[in-house]
Order: sequence, then C-alpha cells, then structure tokens
Amino acid sequence: MHEATEAPVPRIALTPGEPAGIGPDLAVMLAQRDWPFELVVVADPAMLAARARELQLPLNISSYRRESPPRPASAGRMLVCERPLLTTVRPGQLEAANAAPLLAALDRACDGCLAGEFAALVTGPMHKGVINDAGIEFTGHTEYLARRCGCDLPLMLLVAGELRVALVTTHLPLRAVPDAINRDRVLGSLRVLADGLRQRFGIAEPRIQVLGLNPHAGESGHLGREELDTIAPAIDAARAEGMQLVGPLSADTAFTPAALAQADAVLAMYHDQGLPVLKHVGFGRAVNVTLGLPIVRCSVDHGTALALAGSGKADAGSLVAALELAARMAGTRP
Repeated sequence: MHEATEAPVPRIALTPGEPAGIGPDLAVMLAQRDWPFELVVVADPAMLAARARELQLPLNISSYRRESPPRPASAGRMLVCERPLLTTVRPGQLEAANAAPLLAALDRACDGCLAGEFAALVTGPMHKGVINDAGIEFTGHTEYLARRCGCDLPLMLLVAGELRVALVTTHLPLRAVPDAINRDRVLGSLRVLADGLRQRFGIAEPRIQVLGLNPHAGESGHLGREELDTIAPAIDAARAEGMQLVGPLSADTAFTPAALAQADAVLAMYHDQGLPVLKHVGFGRAVNVTLGLPIVRCSVDHGTALALAGSGKADAGSLVAALELAARMAGTRP
C-alpha cells in the first residue's frame, strides 16, 4: 500500500491597502477565523496591532518566514510580511508620506506571486488621490499590477455569484472613452476574457455578451457609428477564432434575466456602463478580478471608506469572497 500524501497548503498574500481606511479593519476581522490556506498579510505589523486594539479584537502577530512550511491560518493569529510605514496611522486621516511604502508592499506581494512564493494575491482598497498627491502616478491596482507583471492588456472583471462583467476601459474620464475603444482593444479584451473564463473559471466554451457603446447600440448608425465601425468588426474577428459571442447589444436590455441566462460573462465598454448593475446585484459580496496577468489577483468591490475606519462597522463580506475566489482560481491555474 502507498501512504496517502497531503496536498500542499497554498500561500495567499493579502495587502490591506490604504492604512487610514477600512482595509486594516478587514484584515484583522479575517484573522478571527480559520482558513484552509496560509494567509500572509504584507503590511506594517504595528499598524495592524493598533487597529486590532481599536476594534477590541484579539490578534497574535507572527513574522512571516518564507522558508517555514506553510500552514493553514488559525483564528486569532496573523502572519505578517513586514513592510513598515513612514508615519503613524490615524483612522480616517490620509498621509501622503505612506504612499511609497504602500506601493512597496504591493510590489513585494506581486513579486512573490510571480516567483511562485504565493499562489494568489488579494488586495484591499487603495486611495488613488493620496498616492497621486504624493507625486506618484497611480490610476488603480489593475494598471499598476499590469505594469509590474509586464502585461500589455489587463482586463478588469467583476464577479458576483454567476454574474461576471468585464470592462474594455476602466478608469478614464467619460469624454476619453470613445477614443480609447478601437478594434484591436475590443478584440484583445475578448481574447483575455475568453481565456480567463477557461483557465481561471473552468468554463470550457465561454459564452460572452458584448455591449455597444451608444444608446440602443448605435441604432444602426443613427446614434453613433462605433458599433458598426469598431465593435462589430472586432466581434466578427473573434468569432472567426471560435468564440461564442452575441452583440453588439444595447446595454439597457442586456442585463435582463433571460439575456444573462445565455451568457457566462458580459463585456462592457466602460466602467459605469457595466458595474452599476453588478454592484446593485452583489455589492458587499462582489469580487474584482484582474485577468490577463500571469498571477491570480482578486480584490474587494468597494473603496477605502475612511469614515468607517476603526469603528468596527466595516463589512468584510467582499474581502471574504475575494479570498475564497482567489483560492479557487489558484487551484485552476494552468
């Protein structure tokens, strides 16, 4: 007889994000329960300990050692990869001096994923404004991690249960969106989305609905020609590669239950076209996934909520969902 061998315990890295927001609160809350993987929080341990005291939650912090064998996380304990901040953190009070250390923590976690040290990266919310105030250009996790990983076309995908909505463009002013949408970008987004659904979600033959840009998907050119000149040609090219696609569709009817029942994902043209519907359905339990990276990355679907930091009123539901989805996605990596 052969002795049974235990499956290796994966390591998942967590960056809490903006220290003045609810990210540290959520990290402390997560440490109050057991997890079937090793959870490594990449952050300032003193800041986390202070937040635990403010929340009146028990927390035993240990220093992370890469050479130590990974073990499932146990309630009341937190494993921390130390990345000190430069100034004291007060809940709700942004400090531009901490922007560079925050990005250094994100770099450490990302590089650990690239090296195979971590199976996945889960990120808490960052405050874009304070990072830019520090003189560092930052439009969001998606774009930052793409540059770090050398990825040309990252794709933001929001997941709430069986509803999945991806975005061709992300954090752009609305007036800049039409110029950013071209045939190659739409086609590339479809390729990344289809590949991500296959590799990360185990959907062998993904069915994708593609939205138009204009009201009524352009009304045959009377309300805009982007559908005729850009989006439809990209769809035709993707179909020629074997993808199962429907569109361009009018966004005001694409999210009906009957339409969604025929799709594994929806590709929206811009941020506020697709995400309000998804957040209406699943806010507080939705997960932000970055496809197109060589690593698994999941995040919360909300912001820093500075007014709630340290109050004990933050809801950890989205971060719990992000951790659970990251663990599942890491298990389906090619």
